[in-house]
Amino acid sequence: MSSTECGAGSGSGSGSGALRRPRGLRRLLASACGVALALSGAGLGALAPGAAADEGPAPGHYDYRGLRFTLPATWRIVDLDRHPDACVRLDLPTLYVGHAGPQRDCAGRAAVERADTLHLEPVQGAPQRADIPTVDVPVGTAIPAASPRTPSNELRYSFAQSGVMATASFGDTPAVVRAVIESARPVGGHPGPPATRPVAPAPRPAPRPVPAPGAVVTPGAYAGEGFDACTAPRQATMDGWWDESPFGAVGIYIGGGSRACAQPQLTADWVRRQSATGWHLMPIWVGRQPWNSGSTGLSTDPDTAAEQGRTAADGAASAARSLGLGAGTVLYNDLENYTDRATWDGPVVAYIGAWTQRLHALGYRAAAYLAAGSGMKALSAAYARTGQAVPDIVWAAAWNGRSAVADSDMGLPAGTGQWKGRRRAHQYQGDHDETYDGVTINIDRNRVDVDPAAIALPGFGATPGTTTPGTTPGITPGAGPAVDPAPKPAPLPKPVAKPAPTPKPAPDPDADSDLDLDPLSVLPSGLVVVPPADRAQSS
Repeated sequence: MSSTECGAGSGSGSGSGALRRPRGLRRLLASACGVALALSGAGLGALAPGAAADEGPAPGHYDYRGLRFTLPATWRIVDLDRHPDACVRLDLPTLYVGHAGPQRDCAGRAAVERADTLHLEPVQGAPQRADIPTVDVPVGTAIPAASPRTPSNELRYSFAQSGVMATASFGDTPAVVRAVIESARPVGGHPGPPATRPVAPAPRPAPRPVPAPGAVVTPGAYAGEGFDACTAPRQATMDGWWDESPFGAVGIYIGGGSRACAQPQLTADWVRRQSATGWHLMPIWVGRQPWNSGSTGLSTDPDTAAEQGRTAADGAASAARSLGLGAGTVLYNDLENYTDRATWDGPVVAYIGAWTQRLHALGYRAAAYLAAGSGMKALSAAYARTGQAVPDIVWAAAWNGRSAVADSDMGLPAGTGQWKGRRRAHQYQGDHDETYDGVTINIDRNRVDVDPAAIALPGFGATPGTTTPGTTPGITPGAGPAVDPAPKPAPLPKPVAKPAPTPKPAPDPDADSDLDLDPLSVLPSGLVVVPPADRAQSS
């Protein structure tokens, strides 16, 4: 549903692949956005101070800030300092080095196959991410055998003494990326851990405390235009778009094993600042998907799919709490389109039903993003079944260009009472660029009409997530008190008339396009392609 950055100059082939600039794609395939950058050792800069006397890394190794990493031969390397517009994508085996840039042109939503990736950056200036855990690791020692639970298949390790932050992403298992991290050894003038006394570690961002009750964000009612992008924009961009765009709602991808983009900007402070401005936040979890994939696929067995739905709800609620999104917040599960309804309708209904029930038990409201022609049809059929859990709010994808939430826009039967009463959102335009305040982002457009406060959460002793005639689907009233926070003030009014997007420059004939191209014809100036097996990299 959101986007991953692969703009011009952000990728090149390793000798035989093709570089592409996707538009209108719903899923990131391994070749959809081109391959990642492979840079020559000369292009990555000198070794860290004190390492000049070292002979340099052999092929298959990479030096970064006094640490030498051993890389798989198939990995590519992206230098984010030299190419700040590059996307930190999680679907190609890649080493990223340097702080991530604005990532405004990312395209894609859910990764069909998650890859092993590693992002190395200085601890100083690394974002205080709340959506994934961080573990401190002394240089030259093995990372802990028991890693924190990470439902998004992402984990950060802080090499405190060397001042390196390593963010790992993986598919089925972290074994490969763990081996890369464990291979780190000091080089050159960096002696590693002292033998006699500890050395004070380099400064590291302190973990953010759990927000005080007054700082917890619970998005309120909203009716109007919204957008979602694969990675949370920088603060200056959010401020400029608030002033200049027609949007008052923003979808943010808070986690999930199928999330296609890294989230370098997403922190609890980012969430609080957007809420204070007036943005209506729509937190999105990208979990298991209705396709056949070892790393991201949903089970075709409804019972197993239901268990996967409960696991997704646990992960989403944990991420929401870490980001300061309080009880009662609507959490959206991104479930992409599918064509084989005979296979997937049953598992999808079971998965979303279990997601709904579990979130209610955890104190959150449940929502689902589904394609109007597949998942919405399945949920609509399940809506009236006694005992069948359905989400509180639905977000339908139907790229018909209509900013409306009518039954036909949602893929629902005409005249239905399903999800009436400010419980709908409609994604009506997919991957495309829009420009406001001089900043272009690849986004999806949405019409949003939701009022979470009108949806009571089940009380203590309730059986959450069932449908009873005459009641709100997804909720069965309980004997105890409902857990329903006070409504939040409505967002600041957005102007009715908005300026047209800033005119975009004429296409550059040398820029990449949707066509397959000779990768050497679209390389940025000075970029050298080196086959992975021949790499000898330093930074």
